[in-house]
Amino acid sequence: MEKILIITQVTISILLTLLILIQGKDEGFSASGGGGGSFQSTKRGPEKVIFITTIILATLFLINALMFAFV
Repeated sequence: MEKILIITQVTISILLTLLILIQGKDEGFSASGGGGGSFQSTKRGPEKVIFITTIILATLFLINALMFAFV
């Protein structure tokens, strides 16, 4: 059981890292500090799919980590 949880955790962490890196391609360092031109936009198409997939993988990562802690 522990081996399955470890393999799952590593796989999820790699996928989560890749998705986070893909998302950050359009934002510079000044965007995190509130600088630059601010405008509100909605996520559409592939950007929305990547965003929702990141949320799902982060949730699965947490659940898997908790399961691993209690095993």
